[in-house]
Amino acid sequence: MIKGLKRLEYRGYDSAGVALVTEAGELQVYKTKGKVSNLEEYCADKDVTGTVGIAHTRWATHGEPSSVNAHPHYSQSHNLAMIHNGIIENYAELKRKLIERGVEFKSDTDTEVLVQLIEYIQSKKNLSLLEAVRIALYQVIGAYAIALLDKRNPNQIIAARKQSPLVVGIGEDEFFLGSDASPIIEYTDKVVYLEDGDIAVLQPGKELKVVDVFNDRMNPEVKTVDIDLGQIEKGGYPHFMLKEIFEQPECLKNCMRGRINTGADHVTLSAVIDYRKELVNANRIIIVACGTSWHAALIGKQMIENLCRISVEVEYASEFRYRNPVVGPGDVVIAISQSGETADTLAAIRLAKSKGAFIYGICNAVGSSIPRATDTGSYIHVGPEIGVASTKAFTGQVTVLTMLALALGDAKGTIDREEYLKIVRGLAAIPEKMQEVLRLNERIEDLSRTFTYASNFIYLGRGFSYPVALEGALKLKEISYIHAEGYPAAEMKHGPIALIDSDMPVVVIATHNNLYEKVLSNIQEVKARKGRIIALVTKGDTTVSKIADEVIELPDTLECLEPLISTIPLQLMAYHIAVCKGKNVDQPRNLAKSVTVE
Repeated sequence: MIKGLKRLEYRGYDSAGVALVTEAGELQVYKTKGKVSNLEEYCADKDVTGTVGIAHTRWATHGEPSSVNAHPHYSQSHNLAMIHNGIIENYAELKRKLIERGVEFKSDTDTEVLVQLIEYIQSKKNLSLLEAVRIALYQVIGAYAIALLDKRNPNQIIAARKQSPLVVGIGEDEFFLGSDASPIIEYTDKVVYLEDGDIAVLQPGKELKVVDVFNDRMNPEVKTVDIDLGQIEKGGYPHFMLKEIFEQPECLKNCMRGRINTGADHVTLSAVIDYRKELVNANRIIIVACGTSWHAALIGKQMIENLCRISVEVEYASEFRYRNPVVGPGDVVIAISQSGETADTLAAIRLAKSKGAFIYGICNAVGSSIPRATDTGSYIHVGPEIGVASTKAFTGQVTVLTMLALALGDAKGTIDREEYLKIVRGLAAIPEKMQEVLRLNERIEDLSRTFTYASNFIYLGRGFSYPVALEGALKLKEISYIHAEGYPAAEMKHGPIALIDSDMPVVVIATHNNLYEKVLSNIQEVKARKGRIIALVTKGDTTVSKIADEVIELPDTLECLEPLISTIPLQLMAYHIAVCKGKNVDQPRNLAKSVTVE
């Protein structure tokens, strides 16, 4: 279980705990604030015998990070112990009713409310644990993935999910549970992805039993997971983030494999072939996403509008779901999520689907909730991303969006053959050009040391480079905790220029494209106010290098493909600044890799 928790550390957490039924028949809970290593030390002299247990890393929602609020949580009698991902929205009402009935609470969490509710129902109605869980979940509003132990039935785990991921691994006379497959694949490649409303009974020596909240028996499909254990190891790199930055050339080859032919003159996406009518005849496209995926969507918008001549809107999934959007039959909604479990994006999909829109998913995690909820879509195939700050998933998403724009533009007849070939061939050449940029790593590392002093950064770009500026700023914020903002360069004079002084580093993406002269003017505006300029330029540029304080030269490529090249030095700069500041780059504070709560 400790090894499994370590495999899931990348998801972000603030406390960790285990519960197990010992050989003496006791239900023991051990938990601590902080890292899994703290829990490991705490358990060193404890009774950890037994063969049935549950373990959890908690990311605080209700109640501050502490050992008391850490999972697992006991029920009042200590007969039950439970772990939980998600949020119980009506926990306050349920808690009030339980307190009125004499139940005492130890923590501030919504999780303890659920385990107390299950025990109250079980004891009052003299039910089995499965029946009590089923009835309790019928009363719950919110999201959950739960696992329960009952010391009176020590050879059994009850698990259930709704809007939070849960995977059952099936071994030989043994079962495993995980938020994803990464802690399971070491022991078995046979898994069942539980669906919303599923309740599973795990008991060694018996078949997996799955029912819904109405107690109807389900027949889940057993799937084979194809993940190489080496993909979730650091492989000699000091951090997962650096490993994943350096993996990008190979990842994009995998992303394009089977989609761009060996002659690099044709793009094939099965979704565009299978659902040609729905995509070609779309009234408009709405892209919903969060965080880094939203930045990829902004690039996708420009690609699709340029090549397909169809209106594209980009929405934060969290905002889209809470208004009354004008969306319906004839609209295509593209949902982008690395994990495939992002709660806001899943909710946006459900809303769009209920209004008759056609849903296209772009995702990395095979078998996750978003691919199962969409009408069609494309995996980005970049392998497991462990670092919390997304790197290879971003370039994978941009690559898939570019291929989608090419395939759809070709199907619609809105792109001429010469431009089509130029972009396809340019895209096929990107991995090699990425390798060239990665050879600048040591230079960027040296440069980064001079900027660890900064408390603020501004990133500027125009056209396809504006979303890259946003993404560069986000990377720096996430892992170094330096305040950073991205702006369209032309917007500087409309307010942000007031921030510029000799202490303000300004990163400008000034590659040689149609807006080069405009960006040059924006650089002059910053320089006139003594801002320190770090410029990303096309190799051979002699103009910007005379003005900027620092210059990073990048290989030339098509303007629409520049984000795939220019984002890499920004990833490396954020990484090295954070390392110089002594930050935990793989697990930045307060962040979770897979945001399965609102």
